[in-house]
Amino acid sequence: MAIRVVRAAAGAVRRACGPCSPSLGPRSPSLGPRLLRLPPMAGNVEAPAPVGARPERDPKARGGWRGGARIWEETEQQAKKLRSASDAEQHRKLPKRKIVLLMGYSGKGYHGMQRNVGSSQFKTIEDDLVSALVRSGCIPENHGEDMRKMSFQRCARTDKGVSAAGQVVSLKVWLIDDILEKINGHLPPHIRILGLKRVTGGFNSKNKCDARTYLYMLPTFAFAHKDHDVQDESYRLSADTLRRVNALLACYKGTHNFHNFTSQKGPREASARRYILDMFCEEPFVREGMEFAVIKVKGQSFMTHQIRKMVGLVVAVIKGYAPESLLERSWGEAKVDVPKAPGLGLVLERVHFDKYNQRFGNDGLHEPLDWTQEEAGVAAFKEQHIYPTIISTERQERSMARWLGTLPVHDFDATAHAAAGLGAKAPSPLGDSD
Repeated sequence: MAIRVVRAAAGAVRRACGPCSPSLGPRSPSLGPRLLRLPPMAGNVEAPAPVGARPERDPKARGGWRGGARIWEETEQQAKKLRSASDAEQHRKLPKRKIVLLMGYSGKGYHGMQRNVGSSQFKTIEDDLVSALVRSGCIPENHGEDMRKMSFQRCARTDKGVSAAGQVVSLKVWLIDDILEKINGHLPPHIRILGLKRVTGGFNSKNKCDARTYLYMLPTFAFAHKDHDVQDESYRLSADTLRRVNALLACYKGTHNFHNFTSQKGPREASARRYILDMFCEEPFVREGMEFAVIKVKGQSFMTHQIRKMVGLVVAVIKGYAPESLLERSWGEAKVDVPKAPGLGLVLERVHFDKYNQRFGNDGLHEPLDWTQEEAGVAAFKEQHIYPTIISTERQERSMARWLGTLPVHDFDATAHAAAGLGAKAPSPLGDSD
C-alpha cells in the first residue's frame, strides 16, 4: 500500500511541475540542441506563438515547486489517513470478546471504585484502569470516554478508601497478545490484574454475582472494654471475648431489615432487606507488635456503609457502650443510632458466581469463575499491598483509635426510651454486665 501511495504522490508532482529532465532532440550545427516537440493530440491543437513572443504561464502553475510541495503535503496527509485506516482495520480483525478481569487494589487515596466522569478531582480506581486499557491497546480511545461502548460493569462499587483483593469486572476487549502483562505495565503497583477469563457474550459481572465476601481488618484493642482494658498496642484479645464477638456477629446471619445500617433506605423499602450467609471473626495475629483480627462476612449484596455499621455496632456492644438488645431493635422500623466503623479496614475479598458456574462452568466452552489457580497471587497481593497499608495507616493516622473516642457521644438508648414512653417495657442493657 505504501508503494502505491508514493507512486501516486510522484505522479502528482510531475503533473504540477513538468518533467525534471526534458528530452533533447537531434543536434543542429547552427542552432544547437532543440527540444523535442511532440505532435499535438487531436482536439487539443494550439496556434503557434509568434516569433519573439513571451509564452504565457498558467496562473495556477505560478507556484512552481511550491504548488508541488502543497500537492505532496496533501498526498502525504492522505497516506497517513490510509495508514491509520489500515491500523484500524488490523484492530478490527482482532477478536473482540467478552471477558472478566480479576482485580486487586489498595483503595487508599482513591474515591472508591466507580469512575466519576467529569469529576477529575475525585480520582477513582476505574480512572487508572481505563487509562491502562486504552494505552495497552485493548480498547479504542472512544471506549475509554464512554464505558458503555465496551459493556463495562463491576461487581461492587467499593467506597472511598476501601481495598479489594478479588474485584471482578466484565467488559469487551481486543484479545491482544500478552494482554495481562501489557495492562499491568500501564498500572501502578498497588493496582494489579490477577486473572482473566472468557465468559458468555451476555455476561454482566454485577447481575450474575450470587454473593460477595468482604473482610474487615481491625486492631483487637477495638474490643477492649471501656472500663477495664487499656486501648493500646499491648492489648491481646482473649478467647472468651473472641467467642462473645462471634456470638454477636452470628446474629446478623439470615434475612433482616438493614435500613438502620445505611442512610439510603427507609424502613419499609423492600430493598432494605438483605440476606447474610455468614459472618465471623478469625483468630487474631500480630503484625509489627500490634495485634489484628479479621472479620469476614458473606452476603448476597450490601448497601452503602452496611458492613462498616454492622462492625461498628458489635464493637459498641463489646466495649460496653450499647446493649446487646440493640441488634434486635435495629431490625425494626424505629430509627437506631448505629455507629459506622472506619473505612480503612474494609476489603472486598471475593465474589461468587455459583449459578453461572453450574450452567456454563462445565459446558466445554467456558471456564468456571472460581479463581482457584489465582489464589496464590491474591494472597500475595494482600500481604504486599493491602495489609501493610492498613497497618501503616492505622499507626500513622490512628483512625480506629480516634473513632473509638466518638462512641460515647452516640445515644444508643434513644429507641428504648421512646418505647418506654409509649408504654412498652424498655429492654435491659445486657451488654453492660461485663
